[in-house]
Amino acid sequence: MTIGQEENPMLSGVALQPVDSPVVFENVVEEIEQSGFDELWLTDSSLHARYVYSYLTLAARRSSRLQLGTAVTNPITRHPAVTATAATTIDDVSQGRFRLGIGAGDRPLLALGSKPATLARLESSIDAIRQLWTGEHVTMEGTGFKLDDAHMRAPAERQVPIYISCSGPKTLELAGRVADGVILLAGLHPEGLQWALNHIDRGVDAAGKSERPKITVFAYGAIDDDEEAAFAAGRTIAAWFPQTAPGYCKMAGLSAELVEKVRTMYEGGEFQEAEDAAKLLPDDFVHRMALAGGPERARQHIKNMMELGIDCISVFPLGDDRFKTMHNFKKTFNEVSKVKNAS
Repeated sequence: MTIGQEENPMLSGVALQPVDSPVVFENVVEEIEQSGFDELWLTDSSLHARYVYSYLTLAARRSSRLQLGTAVTNPITRHPAVTATAATTIDDVSQGRFRLGIGAGDRPLLALGSKPATLARLESSIDAIRQLWTGEHVTMEGTGFKLDDAHMRAPAERQVPIYISCSGPKTLELAGRVADGVILLAGLHPEGLQWALNHIDRGVDAAGKSERPKITVFAYGAIDDDEEAAFAAGRTIAAWFPQTAPGYCKMAGLSAELVEKVRTMYEGGEFQEAEDAAKLLPDDFVHRMALAGGPERARQHIKNMMELGIDCISVFPLGDDRFKTMHNFKKTFNEVSKVKNAS
């Protein structure tokens, strides 16, 4: 933990793709809040889910306490000015409960004829968004975009917290320098998480800040007493790491040869497309990267993150019974928290 950062109880959250009908989704939001979760993150996908800002509006209207966020938008499909306005709108609707999750973008951008943003474009976009929120007239030549005497007719009520989604060292250090929070995609094993935190802290130190940004870890997968079913549902996300964040694979004991083989079979995109590649991965590796078993395995991951000082762990349920995973996660989280608070 960076010097100056207070130790607070770890929070719990849920991350979802907005794929359900509006009526079903609204009921799910109510259930998530009533279950005691603290955060709700919705993916921003150009083609693979429903429109994130419409669903965030529904979530804001059907909840009163949940912190809401994009998981995540990017500066390629949306101009920073469009994102700035969208963010302040949801923040107004939710009465100050919105967090802007943003990242470079992933391989689904290829379907649009685009590539993920460079670090320079991501950083300059964040700078532009924050300047626009002040209500001032902004003229700037950003990386991949420009603003010419641009200003918001309805200035932001506040500087909305910006969370950067990251895995690699350069993006982690950027997040440490400029972000209010981090959505950490680093698997679930302590070695990988600590490595990521170290890089975030390098950015914190470079910026002369006194504490690191808030850290939310996304825990993809499934939790079920039927461990075989949970493993089958959760293993596909493990194939994402060889393609997008191979460094964590080495830390988790995966050979370079197997990393390359998985990369040739799965080029990124929806997790469902990774099923064949995921079958090549050893069981131990899957367990280190994802929720893929019963409550006891989830319990150990939660304990590890509490010891590392993670601020929030958000479950991203996969498989046919996402809501069972959500409830099993929250039950396990509460049990671990109770034991820690009593110690």
